[in-house]
Amino acid sequence: MTRSPSASSASKPLSAPIVIAHRGASGSRPEHTLAAYELAIDQGADFIEPDLVPTRDDVLVARHENAIGGTTDVAAHPEFADRRTTKTIDGTTLTDWFVEDFTLAELKTLRAKERLPQLRPGNTAYDGWFEVPTLAEIIALAKRRHVGIYPETKHPTYFAGIGHPTDVRLVEQLRAAGWDSADAPVFIQSFEVKNLQRIHALTTVRLIQLVAGQGGPADGSAPSYAAMLTPAGLRQVATYAYGLGPDKAQTWSGSTPTTLVADAHAAGLRVHPWTYRAENAFLPERFRRGADPAAHGDVAGEIAAALGLGIDGFFTDYPLIGFDTRRAAKDHR
Repeated sequence: MTRSPSASSASKPLSAPIVIAHRGASGSRPEHTLAAYELAIDQGADFIEPDLVPTRDDVLVARHENAIGGTTDVAAHPEFADRRTTKTIDGTTLTDWFVEDFTLAELKTLRAKERLPQLRPGNTAYDGWFEVPTLAEIIALAKRRHVGIYPETKHPTYFAGIGHPTDVRLVEQLRAAGWDSADAPVFIQSFEVKNLQRIHALTTVRLIQLVAGQGGPADGSAPSYAAMLTPAGLRQVATYAYGLGPDKAQTWSGSTPTTLVADAHAAGLRVHPWTYRAENAFLPERFRRGADPAAHGDVAGEIAAALGLGIDGFFTDYPLIGFDTRRAAKDHR
């Protein structure tokens, strides 16, 4: 990816920017709970984002990872003590409890808890209140509240390899909901490539290729994410994807914009960066306020700067701030 020495690399959005509630309003409620999604909708989110993993009986549920020790109270359930095990997932070995080792009925006996208590101590007041939601429950909520969903297929190659493939199951569930077209209120996202290409052959629902600043797709489909962001690489992505979901840091080099947004737009790809969070721990230095990692900095300023680059949407843990910042940016055009 080339670097631009000036703001001339800014582009115009290909679509009106959307606010994507990252795991719900996860800055204010434990992530991936119906309460977090409900609050996000109340705050103006256009899309709510569930990360999807399968249970032992192949029901898609919303967890950021299939390891659930950090986001549920499973450790407090002695009946599941023997489920703690060690697995290697996409090259990373960890010891935890894993969704695929629980039936949905068993999972529903657990309750969610805050994943980042040191940064979001206020959210711990809700620990133990909420269940792990299913995709079906999230679809029902989205339909009732007239918003879209933005599901991520987590570790699709890993799950297919252990006999729990998720791609077809996701497409079938969306189709049953009446969402099987390019104008459906759905984006499907993945850090892998081959599963998006498979999904592209199954449905015309819009697909988003996620990329990161380091590493590459776990399915080995490209040598690195950086190789996918050359003009030729972006044109290849555009053969199956509607847009690109880069790490927000990839849109800047310090305080100077990179050409990523303009390059992606030139390939016909929308750009939805992730993830805008209010805490200083997640903000670039110029948007931090004070030294406390948990204190809130100027995430509105960071989002406004990104909108100035011409992004087509953004993931945020604080959808109300995102909604207000987008409105202010629109009012000042």
